Amino acid sequence: MDKKLRIDLLKTPKHVAIIMDGNGRWAKGKGMNRIFGHRNALTAVRESVKAASQVNVEAITLYAFSTENWNRPKLEVDALMSLLINSLKKELPDFMKNGVKVNSIGAIDTLPKKAQRVLNDVISETKNNTDIVLTFALSYGSREEIVNAIKNISKKVVNKELDLENIDENTINNHLYTFNLPDVDLMIRTSGEQRISNFLLWQMAYAELYFTDILWPDFREEHFYDAIIDYQNRERRFGKTSEQLTE
Repeated sequence: MDKKLRIDLLKTPKHVAIIMDGNGRWAKGKGMNRIFGHRNALTAVRESVKAASQVNVEAITLYAFSTENWNRPKLEVDALMSLLINSLKKELPDFMKNGVKVNSIGAIDTLPKKAQRVLNDVISETKNNTDIVLTFALSYGSREEIVNAIKNISKKVVNKELDLENIDENTINNHLYTFNLPDVDLMIRTSGEQRISNFLLWQMAYAELYFTDILWPDFREEHFYDAIIDYQNRERRFGKTSEQLTE
């Protein structure tokens, strides 16, 4: 039976986040360098976005480059930035054809100028697309995001633009990079690692976590459906009891 047919389209997660892990190990297994793994990861991105669109997922966020990734060898970082630029240019026609709205979160101003320019161009070109929001987390770290939110809220309190007593969860949400996205319902991490790695910590407060041993370059549409099926087989209680959910 087609896995997609097993999915209840009325109960799919609105927002899926993915930690795309395993490129280096995939390449090493083929006797190649890490950069080879990164270059062969684009198919997994394409198939995940396609699968998400077909089962009514509204938003998908990919952990493309973390703040910690700047500590990797310069050759690898430069290759990743070049790959980002080339991939965005190459994929733009398909983004337009498939109604993909591109978004980005993170310290984008720390990226190379050319990467910033191409990214902003693609975001501008796709801004009116409505089928799915594809967010690239670039130079992103969740703790840094939360610290920045606290600083900005504090400035408003000091400047009397905001009353301390009125600060609530919505206030914090509205000062995060993801202010225009729903909370994460499902987080997928490939390669067998079982960590969140400083990714969307606030936004994943009630997310279901799904870990798979598949290395990211081998991740395909059917594997995305496996994650959705697993998600739909879980009971999401949000602090309530099972009995309360059935009442």
